[in-house]
Amino acid sequence: MRFISPKTDFAFKKIFGSTNSKDILISFLNAIIYRGQPTIEDLEIINPYSASRVTGLKDTYLDVKAKITDNQTVIIEMQVLNVEAFEKRVLYNAAKTYSTQLKSGEGYFKLKPVIALTITDFEMFKNRDRVISHFVFKENEDLFDYPNHELELYFIELPKFTKELNKLESLADKWIYFLKNTNQLETVPDTMGTVPEIQKAFTIANEANLSLEELDDLEKRVMFLEDQRGAVIKGIQEGIKEGQLKLVLRLLERRVGEISPDIQSRIRRLSIVQLENLGEAVLDFTSASDLTAWLQGQENRSRSNS
Repeated sequence: MRFISPKTDFAFKKIFGSTNSKDILISFLNAIIYRGQPTIEDLEIINPYSASRVTGLKDTYLDVKAKITDNQTVIIEMQVLNVEAFEKRVLYNAAKTYSTQLKSGEGYFKLKPVIALTITDFEMFKNRDRVISHFVFKENEDLFDYPNHELELYFIELPKFTKELNKLESLADKWIYFLKNTNQLETVPDTMGTVPEIQKAFTIANEANLSLEELDDLEKRVMFLEDQRGAVIKGIQEGIKEGQLKLVLRLLERRVGEISPDIQSRIRRLSIVQLENLGEAVLDFTSASDLTAWLQGQENRSRSNS
C-alpha cells in the first residue's frame, strides 16, 4: 500500500475534515487537547472537504474547522513551510475566528472560546524540547489565568517528535506518529491499527482509495509545496550570502584599503563556500594585489572545473 502524507493541506483536510471523518477528528482532538480523555463526544465539521475541484492552489483546501463541546470552535492548520510572520498569522486567524462570531448588535456574552491548533513541519520554539505547546493568557508576574480561556493556542512541532513505533505510548503519540510518518509506511502498524479511528485514517490516506482527480490535485499540491520550499531555502541562502559578503568586504577594507567596484563585483559572484574561504584568506593579505591574485586563482579554478 501507498499512503498520502497528512502534511499536505489537501491530505490533512481529506483525512480529518471529510463528512465521514467526525470520529477521526474527535479522537485526534481528544488526544492532543484533552490528553486522551473522551471530553469531546460529538462535533460539527464546518465546511467539510469536498472532492470537487477548485481553481487555484494556495487556497484550494482550507484549514479544518469544527464546533466542539460547549459550542467552542477549533481551527486546525497544517503548516509545512516556515514563512515570514507565520506566528502572527496564527494569532490573526484565532482572533478573527473569535471576533467574527458576533453579528451586528449582538452582545459579547454570546462569544464562545476559540482553540487554534497548529501543526508545523518545522521548529517554532527553538529552546524548547516539548512536542506539544499550549498557550493561554496569564498575568505577567504572578502567572494567574485571565478569566475564561477565550483564546487558546496549541502547537505540535513534528521535527521534535522522535519516538519509534515500539516506543509509542499515548494516543497523542500515535496520532503524531501518523502525521509525521504515514507516507513512509507500506502497511498499517499493529500498534496503531488497534485504534479504530487511526485505522480509518489510514484507509482514507490509502492512495488506492483516491479518485484520479484527487490524485492529480495532490500531485499539483506537492509540486507547489516543493517549489515554495525551494524559494524559502533560496531566500535563506541568499540572506546568508549577503551577510557573509558584507562581513568579508569590511574585513578586506580594513586589511587592504578601499575595494574598487570591479573587485566588489567579482567578489559578489563568489559562492558561499568561496566567501568563507576568502574570509580566512584575508588574514594573509598585505595589499590589494594579494586579493586580486586570490580572486584570479578562484576564477581559473572555476573555469577548469566547468
